[in-house]
Amino acid sequence: MTTALIADDEEAPRMQLLRALRTVWPGLDVAAEVGNGVDAWDAFLEHEPDVAFLDVRMPGLTGIEVAQRIGGRSHVVFVTAHGDHALAAFDAGAVDYVLKPVDETRLAQAVDRVQLRLAGSDGAPLDLQGLLDRLAGQVRKPAPLDVIQAGVGQDVRLVPVEDVVYFEADARYTRVVYDAGDVLIRTPLKELLAQLDAGKFWQVHRSVIVNKRHIAGAHRLDDSHMVLTLRGRDEKLPVSRHFQGLFRAQ
Repeated sequence: MTTALIADDEEAPRMQLLRALRTVWPGLDVAAEVGNGVDAWDAFLEHEPDVAFLDVRMPGLTGIEVAQRIGGRSHVVFVTAHGDHALAAFDAGAVDYVLKPVDETRLAQAVDRVQLRLAGSDGAPLDLQGLLDRLAGQVRKPAPLDVIQAGVGQDVRLVPVEDVVYFEADARYTRVVYDAGDVLIRTPLKELLAQLDAGKFWQVHRSVIVNKRHIAGAHRLDDSHMVLTLRGRDEKLPVSRHFQGLFRAQ
């Protein structure tokens, strides 16, 4: 059975899309429906759906950013509003999208195209990375986080984000490892991910985000397991199967 993820920060359009999908694609199993980009990425990692229906503009991570992180691991259909400037780029790139409010006839056309690709010889999704990279800068977000503020006893320590080597989930906290030591903060890893510059920080495991300039190399232990080595450090960071595609010889 084909599985899907639906992500839209507005409940009414999200429910409308869900109802419309039940009509035009009755065999589809909607594994998760969420209300923001951070939860969309988390749900993708948990369910690994075949198709992701993503609202273009969501808090935390935009639909464009979620699609960038998904890469070629799922078919993506964007959901957007009339008049969105992304539409021209979507048309030029032959991207699957539907407009709000969702029209069942238009949705059926997008579903037909996805089903044809799923039934193809390799079932591969479209390669959207070039287009998504261009669009990412157009969907405006606040500037990336530049300083981490951590409570240390009675003090607040300020750690420049550029000095961070990696972030690691640690029980109820997130451990911030930087050149001069480490501190604990209360911000969950998945919320932190949405505030970081995706061009500089890579999530490599559900519990690890690493500053890519500190990566020395990747070592495959077996068919399923990989670890990262770091410049000037002894730690080995795990790379989950979801993210091993980041490290391929060219």
